[in-house]
Amino acid sequence: MAIPRQLPNTITIVRILLAPLFLWMLLADGGADGALRWWAAALFIVAIATDGVDGYLARKHHIVTDLGKLLDPIADKVLTGFAFIGLSILGELPWWVTIIVLVREVGITVYRFIVVSDHVLAAAWMGKLKTVAQAVALSLALLPLWTVVGEWTLWVNIVTMWIAVILTIASGIDYVVTEVRGARRNRASS
Repeated sequence: MAIPRQLPNTITIVRILLAPLFLWMLLADGGADGALRWWAAALFIVAIATDGVDGYLARKHHIVTDLGKLLDPIADKVLTGFAFIGLSILGELPWWVTIIVLVREVGITVYRFIVVSDHVLAAAWMGKLKTVAQAVALSLALLPLWTVVGEWTLWVNIVTMWIAVILTIASGIDYVVTEVRGARRNRASS
């Protein structure tokens, strides 16, 4: 069964458009652990899960595009960035964590736009692993599970967030090293 060629990119764009709605839902009642918090967490989880869907569809149906390679990581960064910012606004996540993550994410995104005329900087395996770790850590932090299963879940949140931060830093370094090596190879072959 053929799918519309633009479907993966449309899913990616919808993920970007859902980010402000998610942030509003998270902050609307001051982050209280009520229904709106659960709905915000559910929206985040569904939206971040579409990251796998759009990529799968594009690869399966051989409709991977340069636009998709550019937009997909940006959509992830917008959604996860809003989640980090929202949790910091609510005082549930230290601002230094959010700043480290945003500096890395904005830096790589700006670099992608700088080199887009030369080549598309697609997501590397470590960047994908970082995105999964952030998705898990943020999902656990957004879901008020402590109200249902106990405060021990807060420790799980701390551990998963540390893993996400470490992978965020490591994947940023990996991108820089890979690009520097690629530039050196290009100069050497010229």
